[in-house]
Amino acid sequence: MEYTKRIQKVSVLGAAGKMGSGILLLTAVEMADQMLKPENKEKIFVLNAIDTSDEGLLGLLGYLRSQVVKAAEKKVVTLRRAYADKAGLIENSDIIDAYVQDVMSIVRTTTRIEAAYDSTLVFEAVSENQALKEKLFRMINENNSSQPWFFTNTSSVPIGGLNTNASLNGRILGFHFYNPPAIQKLVELITIKENPAEMVEFANQYASNLRKTVVPSNDIAGFIGNGHFMRDALFGISEAERLSAMMPLHEAIYCVDRVTRDFLSRPMGIFQLIDYVGLDVVQFILRVMQPHMHAEKLHSSLLDELVLSGVKGGQFSDGSQKDGFLKYEKGKPVAVIDKNTGSYTDIASFREKADGWLGAVPTEVLAWKALVKAADKNAVLKPAYKALQASAAPGAVLAIAYARNSREVALKLVSDKVAQSEKDVNTVLLTGFFHAYGPINEYL
Repeated sequence: MEYTKRIQKVSVLGAAGKMGSGILLLTAVEMADQMLKPENKEKIFVLNAIDTSDEGLLGLLGYLRSQVVKAAEKKVVTLRRAYADKAGLIENSDIIDAYVQDVMSIVRTTTRIEAAYDSTLVFEAVSENQALKEKLFRMINENNSSQPWFFTNTSSVPIGGLNTNASLNGRILGFHFYNPPAIQKLVELITIKENPAEMVEFANQYASNLRKTVVPSNDIAGFIGNGHFMRDALFGISEAERLSAMMPLHEAIYCVDRVTRDFLSRPMGIFQLIDYVGLDVVQFILRVMQPHMHAEKLHSSLLDELVLSGVKGGQFSDGSQKDGFLKYEKGKPVAVIDKNTGSYTDIASFREKADGWLGAVPTEVLAWKALVKAADKNAVLKPAYKALQASAAPGAVLAIAYARNSREVALKLVSDKVAQSEKDVNTVLLTGFFHAYGPINEYL
């Protein structure tokens, strides 16, 4: 089945969620672009947006329309050529309105899984619940005579298990968009030996049409992104717990978060990143990975305690940050959780003390924004790491220990054959996590 025919009948499961809505947007635009090609203008394109929430689906349509307007504005010259045979479309606003109408005409919202029974391609973006995924796959597969392909957005569940348990005969692969899908350039492509060659070829073409950077990952729980992030997070938590022997835990959390952000020139500290993903999500992914990693302990009691007490992080529907390890005001961390009381301690009340203990960030170390813009990162990073290694200040010592652990985790992903190369690990951290430089480098 050639590319256009495969993408004429598509369903997105979990379409009203954060990941699902982004996948739906990208797919709707791609389908509309295919529909506008002269050779396809008589073909019918249908995209089923499937979710359990009627309210969520209603909001999805508003989101989709607003985002398609923005997409159309960026390519109005190209669209003018596509609509050249429409005599009444003169102004740019006419072109944009016509495109929005075409995209929206493709989408059908529904709460019924039966809508996917006629699809040739199914994107799955429900929660990281293996049993739920397998149930949905089986239902569609047993009632769909088109032998559909399943692209799962899982960030941690092995594809081989999903394939076997749902009896899909190799018609499933991991197509892991990064959050948010409409903005993030990275896709982790997880294939299994049972995948038909044409399925993998289609996945790469689809990603290319979306202008995504594809990094292949072998089918090992957590893959590259979470394989690194989960272990990075656990190290950060363990370092904070270790430091809590000499200072209150909330101060230790602040110190580790600041070190990972300011001393290592990352876009956010490790605890802020955990909050962004969601403490409950991190906990769940660790539980998914643990049965497959017998030689490691992928668990945090502190994480369990906080989630049990209702501290979960994540984002509100408008994208603003929920409180987790840190409390936020206007997107900025202003306080740190005290696990004993369940309340938050203002950072302003101990910042001077904690920063004094950490010591100053070496002047050679640039902030993340400045480092990202640097014309020659190597010329900046070499003296920065030299200064960190020469310093006896606790903050610098912590930074070097953290960077070394991050590098060891990355190298193990290669030696364990999760990643095919060191470059692939670095690409995931650079592109998917917006790091200014990869964990596998020459500076340590």
